[in-house]
Amino acid sequence: MNVLLLKHELTLIVLGLGVLLADLWLPAERKRGLGYLAAAGVGAILNCSFMGSVPENPHAFGGMFVLDGLALFFKRFFLVATILVLLMAVEFSDRISAGISEYYSLILFAAAGMMFAASANDFAMLFVSLELITVTFYVLVSFQRGKAPSLEAGVKYLIIGALSSAFMVFGIAFLYGTSGSFNFGDLAAAGPKLAENKLFLFGLLCLLVGLGFKIAVVPFQIWAPDVYQGAPTPTTAFLAVGSKAAGIVLLLRVLFVAVPEVTSHWWKLLVVISALTILYGNLCALPQTNLKRLLGYSSISHAGYLLLGIAAMSAAGQAAVLYYLAGYLFTVLAGFTVIALVLRETGAEDIQGLAGLHQRSPLLAAAMTLSMVSLAGIPPLAGFFGKFLLIKAALAAGTEHASFYWLVAVAVVGVVMSLYYYFGVVRAIYWGGEQGEGSAVTLSLPAKVSVLACVVGILVIGIYPNPLMKAAEAAVAVFR
Repeated sequence: MNVLLLKHELTLIVLGLGVLLADLWLPAERKRGLGYLAAAGVGAILNCSFMGSVPENPHAFGGMFVLDGLALFFKRFFLVATILVLLMAVEFSDRISAGISEYYSLILFAAAGMMFAASANDFAMLFVSLELITVTFYVLVSFQRGKAPSLEAGVKYLIIGALSSAFMVFGIAFLYGTSGSFNFGDLAAAGPKLAENKLFLFGLLCLLVGLGFKIAVVPFQIWAPDVYQGAPTPTTAFLAVGSKAAGIVLLLRVLFVAVPEVTSHWWKLLVVISALTILYGNLCALPQTNLKRLLGYSSISHAGYLLLGIAAMSAAGQAAVLYYLAGYLFTVLAGFTVIALVLRETGAEDIQGLAGLHQRSPLLAAAMTLSMVSLAGIPPLAGFFGKFLLIKAALAAGTEHASFYWLVAVAVVGVVMSLYYYFGVVRAIYWGGEQGEGSAVTLSLPAKVSVLACVVGILVIGIYPNPLMKAAEAAVAVFR
């Protein structure tokens, strides 16, 4: 079965169980520090992931699990995200009345599910890994059970999550019933025959509906703003980065590994969904005053940009998606870390709560500014080069299908619209008047390290894109 291929996931699960057990013996005042221990453990796993290379036989459990270049890329992505979210959770721990150790453990279990998703090569593994992610987020979203917004967000996420899972199970049943296999390789081998089977296509459409809920694309995006606003800030950050990336890697596996024959005929559908998602996210973000809700709509628009690269049906587009996600990781986590640190005193999440931040904490003001500017796609930051690569891939596809030129036009309009609300946050930081003025924001050393890591990531990925691009191109080579 080649169980050793699962060493990263199993170690992460053991670490999560260890944090739960340590909670039994540690005094209450020391439980907060378990988050640092968990982050250090995840860091050790991340370091081990760079030791060695892709094995000669990358499959385990009868081909259900694969450890190829794409899986390794996303596993490292999820481990980096987990470290930063755990450090954010430690700073947020004073707003969680009880069970902080359980909160850390659930983050680790969700990360394990994301890593399983990165290696899914079978519809059974796809569903189980997604359910591990989703079930842990049901709890993480509603963890502040003493606050009505958190409970409301948890109920909404539960209902929508259950609906998306139902679509996926229904779709997988049709896919198995018509093909006789769950394995992506077997489905690809029978591709030309299955591409003409209407029941198979219906099942695939239902599966894509379920994945569409996970990454919040139109018309399956209705849950995102409310859940982002009501959930604890570290949970929202992990949803925005980890859960979305897990949905993207599964979408890539299904479209380009399992059913490439079908995918080549569905580019028009992807173009339409991408355009609608970009427009919806940006238009709805324009009037927002709540930071987390604004970033929720922003997340929807970024899902549209990611679909732009997928719809291009090219290696350049696929590599651009991976590059974009890596830049998005540091950019979004920088923004949510600032929200968690600055607004913890008042509990308010309004944009005006950042007023005067440049005087209270120049470091956090600079980090939030870089985050917003990068999300807007301004050079030379990570967000700019990511959007550039996606648009470049779409323009290349336009030589065969003119519809891509319209999609690029929509993407550019979306970027222009986003300048208004992203720079509205920057304006509040530096020219927001006296509403947010107060005492200086004190930062612990781990919090400073986390913020600086995000800032460095935004700058380095944008200014020196070649190393990451080479890694992304090597990762998507599995689709050839």
